[in-house]
Amino acid sequence: MNRETILQNEIICALCKQGHYATNHTVGKFFTKYGATVSVGVHGESDVWGHRGTDGKAFYIEVKLPGEKPRKDQLDFIEAMKNTNAIAGWCTSV
Repeated sequence: MNRETILQNEIICALCKQGHYATNHTVGKFFTKYGATVSVGVHGESDVWGHRGTDGKAFYIEVKLPGEKPRKDQLDFIEAMKNTNAIAGWCTSV
């Protein structure tokens, strides 16, 4: 498992321990056991999606390692989610 995935899992666990629902959101191309290509998600979508346990408000979190910053398509997705009144942003730690 790479360092960003480990951090992403730590963030999901911390959110769930606080009573929220959080899950990872995978984007990319994958291959079936028969060799077919399957595309999942849209580039720029955040790594962690969920909703607050208190009021059900949706949140989207882009996870980056310390020193890294989101790409333009990731920032555009964050802004689009904020425009729908969701909580959205990016982080480099729990």
